[in-house]
Amino acid sequence: MVEMDDRGEGPLVAVLGTGIMGSAMARRLIVANLRTTVWDHLPSATNPLLEVGAQVARSPDMAVREAAIVITMLPTADVVNEVILDGKVAEAFSPGAVWAQMGTIGLGATIELASRLRDLRPDVLLVDAPVSGSKGPAEAGQLLILASGPAEARAILKPAFSAIGRKTVWLGEVGQGSRMKLVVNAYMSALIEGVAEALELADRLGVDSSKLAEAIEGGPLDAPIADAKLHKMERGDFAPEFPLEWALKDVDLALAAAGDARLPMLTALSQRWRAAVDAGHGREDVSAARIALGDHA
Repeated sequence: MVEMDDRGEGPLVAVLGTGIMGSAMARRLIVANLRTTVWDHLPSATNPLLEVGAQVARSPDMAVREAAIVITMLPTADVVNEVILDGKVAEAFSPGAVWAQMGTIGLGATIELASRLRDLRPDVLLVDAPVSGSKGPAEAGQLLILASGPAEARAILKPAFSAIGRKTVWLGEVGQGSRMKLVVNAYMSALIEGVAEALELADRLGVDSSKLAEAIEGGPLDAPIADAKLHKMERGDFAPEFPLEWALKDVDLALAAAGDARLPMLTALSQRWRAAVDAGHGREDVSAARIALGDHA
């Protein structure tokens, strides 16, 4: 049962998980004039959203009871299962609700989640919709949404996805979104590590890193994310936009999904980034990949 908000302007939306990405997404929903309820296990994560017009639920089951759309932006599969399935939140979903699972939890976990939800709540439409983008794009409503799931969910999700993303790519049945997200993040991780190692080489060869940026700018090698991370690394700015520990999680999920496939670069990258996380840099931005190299280690 899809319910409209008090002004009749769109579906009621619940956002569970208001960290860096979830809070930015909730703000975009509010800006789009959609009534938005939020929940996080940390009250400090939801208080700023209350100030801009969100309703704050005391528990996740209370957040979802009247929502036509439930968005989860939780960090891992274990947390999603703990909150939604083991925490009895699925039973509280409104009849016919659409659940957009938008965090990156891996392919196997997504397929298992879909199976468990079918047994528990066959009336709820699950959409596997991880996003590509970090803090800046999330705040600007410019995320790429990699969606997969029932076709009948698309119209219901359109107002929310339009507020959150610059583009939604529909990829087929549940699981296809997670597959694509792992591929996209493998590509992103390779770019970021490439920038870190290029800067390390520049240091060792006595090349001014600002000249590296100048040489690349405007040419075929000028990928926006690589440029952004290059400048963060140059400045030693590791303020989190996409934390290194979550980037490592995504690399490891890609390796797990690939099985026996030979992915030597990602395997080496996982080892290097894990060392940086173990050294205490996990909550810093993925640009802290620079720290794992040379004299920065």
